[in-house]
Amino acid sequence: MSAPGDVPAEILDRLRSICGRLPETYEEPAWIGVRWRIRTRTVAHVYTPDPVRNPMYARYVTAGVAPVVLTFRVPADDLLGLTAAGYPFFRAGWGGNVAAAVFGDDTDWVEIAELLTDSYCLMAPKFLAARVGLPAG
Repeated sequence: MSAPGDVPAEILDRLRSICGRLPETYEEPAWIGVRWRIRTRTVAHVYTPDPVRNPMYARYVTAGVAPVVLTFRVPADDLLGLTAAGYPFFRAGWGGNVAAAVFGDDTDWVEIAELLTDSYCLMAPKFLAARVGLPAG
């Protein structure tokens, strides 16, 4: 089993390619795992939680391996719709608009990119959020 906080390189690489396209985001180590921020606001946070210390993650353990989890912001009005169906999404245990996704073989990376772009637009200053989706140059 990997140590809590460790994130597989292939997941980090994919998240880096998504978050790296968002204006002025930067990556940094978090208290566990890695996060991407705009200014001082967290857009995305990926980590491998310890399901013994945090039992809410125990249901996502597969073959003795702790899940890799991504947290991000969603518009409060969309939170229930995103998380109502359950796996791979759930409501994080903090914040009024924080959702989480469990990574797996069936992860929809197009959806993850859309969700992270929306998270960025919620957290970024309006003038930066307005630049998302505009053609380069």
